[in-house]
Amino acid sequence: MGNKLYVGNLSFDIKQADLEQMFSQAGRVEEVVIIMDRETNRSKGFGFVTMGSDEDAKKAIAEFDGKDCSGRALKVNEARPREEGGDRRGGGGRGGFGGGGRR
Repeated sequence: MGNKLYVGNLSFDIKQADLEQMFSQAGRVEEVVIIMDRETNRSKGFGFVTMGSDEDAKKAIAEFDGKDCSGRALKVNEARPREEGGDRRGGGGRGGFGGGGRR
């Protein structure tokens, strides 16, 4: 098991410091990242917490998965490796001008 955790169903108002304080109850926290929307600069409602060890990560999952936080049940599990290439729809982008049509 890895020590990087996915944390989902976050309140849009939660700050990185709040998440760090919460997860530090389970062990040493190395890094906290809340994913932000580039256009609105608002939280997307999920993030990642890197714990100090695998044991701390297991403890955090046991303690916080399903826990109520600001009226929302957190989803905490081991983060999966990021997939490379393509886009979210599963296909590669065509890139460039889509064009077509009459002239």
